[in-house]
Amino acid sequence: MLKDGTYAAWYKTPLDEGTGIVHVADGQIWGRDSLMTYHGACKVDGDRFTATVLTKRHTEGRVTVFGVYDELTLEIEGTCPGKIATYTATAGQARGVVLQGTLILTEQPAAATEQTGLVPAFDPGKLPKLPKRPR
Repeated sequence: MLKDGTYAAWYKTPLDEGTGIVHVADGQIWGRDSLMTYHGACKVDGDRFTATVLTKRHTEGRVTVFGVYDELTLEIEGTCPGKIATYTATAGQARGVVLQGTLILTEQPAAATEQTGLVPAFDPGKLPKLPKRPR
């Protein structure tokens, strides 16, 4: 099941490949990579999900994984049986180009356990002594 959270994204087409960050929450999906921002809506049905995502270029430079297109509407279909989702996406503006991708749910670090009690005062007398060297 595609859970709400932040995902690392890897994707490729026959033209190029890339990485980005994707956020999913409350039926919305959004993110960015080095060239594009994207946002849209997603629906989850068990292990399967679909999304319609609009993309927009934020940085000039090289072409996108879809070629020369700066604004696209992606139709995404995928599965997410655990913490890793796989998907395919197509865009009407780039007919015949299929994007394949992977999303990996980012784990939040476990909260540090709180220490109870007082921290003892520093006492240099309790430090280990170095052996004496002859002079």
